[in-house]
Amino acid sequence: MSATENTIDILLLGSGGREHALAAKLAESPRCGTLYIAPGNGGTLELGENVALDAEDPSAVADFARETGCGLVVIGPEAPLVKGVADAVREAGIACFGPGAAGAQLEGSKRFSKELMARAGIPTAAYGSFTDEESALAYVREQGAPVVVKADGLAAGKGVVVALTLDEALQAVHECFDGAFGAAGSTVVIEEMLTGPECTLLAFTDGKTVRPMATSQDHKRALEGDLGPNTGGMGVYSPVPIVTDEEHAEMCRILDETIAAANREGIDFRGCLYGGFMLTPEGPKVIEYNARFGDPETEVLMPRLKSDLVEVMLACAEQRLDEVELEWCDEWAVSVVLTSAGYPGSYEKGKVITGIEDAAAMENVTVYHAGTAVNEDGELVTSGGRVLDVTALGETFEAARDLAYAACEKIAFEGKTLRRDIGLRALRGRDAWDA
Repeated sequence: MSATENTIDILLLGSGGREHALAAKLAESPRCGTLYIAPGNGGTLELGENVALDAEDPSAVADFARETGCGLVVIGPEAPLVKGVADAVREAGIACFGPGAAGAQLEGSKRFSKELMARAGIPTAAYGSFTDEESALAYVREQGAPVVVKADGLAAGKGVVVALTLDEALQAVHECFDGAFGAAGSTVVIEEMLTGPECTLLAFTDGKTVRPMATSQDHKRALEGDLGPNTGGMGVYSPVPIVTDEEHAEMCRILDETIAAANREGIDFRGCLYGGFMLTPEGPKVIEYNARFGDPETEVLMPRLKSDLVEVMLACAEQRLDEVELEWCDEWAVSVVLTSAGYPGSYEKGKVITGIEDAAAMENVTVYHAGTAVNEDGELVTSGGRVLDVTALGETFEAARDLAYAACEKIAFEGKTLRRDIGLRALRGRDAWDA
């Protein structure tokens, strides 16, 4: 607990399902006063005050927080972190949850994160990094397929191609350097393709202490059977039943070592460290880091977190996380993402959404808004590719999964799309990944 028990006003940056889930958890806290969300969405309107603010402008965010007397700023998305918003907020003397620009490079530059892992001896895929197309193409021809081709910078979760053939790999390299991902593709990282189940482990950290959250597993491909292009995430569940005690301990060790390595390089990382792991036959290896909460992982972690989120975030910001132990409920959580037809490609906006109230009225169901807005007629409409995250809790994995899909059926909008196989692999056990 903090020394004072008075409420504090909070500014939360972001507009997706992650931010709706964080806003709901922050608003639960007795420490939460006025909650500002910039820019927020149709769901966060019910939890606080949506404000028009450029979340990627460090001085604008710091000025707003100072002028409104906010005692905590929480940064949801990656772009404001990479642009140094947390640095500006801390320089203004305001507590901030989220790493500064230096720490955000763990996500903002895949080359940077791979080099840090190499120096620290952290298990990860072998790789090459390139700033010109010809060298990258030569490396691909030398390595052969399969390989993973990654745009170095931020690409909204879409700058990664798992190339199973040589032609796919060469094409992916060409697209990066040809501008498909803008400046993010000016450097390209090419990795060996690891095999095994994926698992995400997020952790709260104050730059010294690391407190792991519960395990979760995202479904990134657009289509059932893990086919189609990568997306920001089509569904997720927590915890991950196939993870062994030994694998979990190793993932925790790796996150500890990551923060220790950052410290050795003079990086003060206070916020959420996201570890994306592949559970290989040789043990867990890091696929990627993110410098913030995952989306949609947050939508299953927040309903399971029993601890006061404001207290935990303040402890991170004030570097006293060693005083905090996290509490989790034992229930399973499954979240299914409802998307606009065409996502992750082009899609239409402005489709009227109905049935959310009926779904949310179901016991143990929460509907988080991701890409929603309110139109001039006061109707809730679609405004993004990922529209809603329908999350359910259950005493068993099967119960949570069935409830989530039952809730999805109550929601309607033109072009509603979803994957109907979220979590099926986990139900079938470890052997499902070898199929």
